[in-house]
Amino acid sequence: MSVAAAGKVLPTKIELIKTRRSLSTARRVYRVLDDKREVLLKKLEEMIQKAGTAREEIWQPISDAYFALYDSYLRLGPLRLEGIAANTPPVVEADVIVKRIVDVDVPALKLTEKNVNMTYGFADSSVSVDKASRLIRKALVSIFKAAEFENAIFRLASELEKTQRLINALEYLIIPRYEISIRYIQATLEEREREEFVRLKHVKRVLEAKVAKSE
Repeated sequence: MSVAAAGKVLPTKIELIKTRRSLSTARRVYRVLDDKREVLLKKLEEMIQKAGTAREEIWQPISDAYFALYDSYLRLGPLRLEGIAANTPPVVEADVIVKRIVDVDVPALKLTEKNVNMTYGFADSSVSVDKASRLIRKALVSIFKAAEFENAIFRLASELEKTQRLINALEYLIIPRYEISIRYIQATLEEREREEFVRLKHVKRVLEAKVAKSE
């Protein structure tokens, strides 16, 4: 969909038809983008609300998990606790899946807990370690959900910005140029028609004068 300045277009009927078609296409694209913008704004507002709720829900699980972890440090000491952590294989796996929201790819995280045998004995550990591990796994679900919403917000906002730039270009640049080109071509063609009409009238008068003189 090329855009030409009014002074650079050919003032012909074919060019007028082409420019009118381009203008019609630009207006259709504008309407589609405007609808997309409205949907993006609605989804963005929805995600912001969900992200706010998710952020509020993660503070207590994180607080409980860190309190249990701090208790484990006090009971076992940092060296023993870090040794247990180093020898414990991951018990949670995260798979990335992609969701489509208004033609925007938004990554989402799916958590899977694995069955892992205990790598430390009760005599060398404390119940606070199990509690901290359980609470951290529980908090991860809320953390990942909040991160998913936050990422969706950034991606939707970026797509909204691109859409708004296209809308602005159509509204303030492309469509006005097509309209100016159409008016220019129409005015030029009308001027040519008037000149042709005057020329034909002059030819007619000349011919009538010759006929009258010959008679």
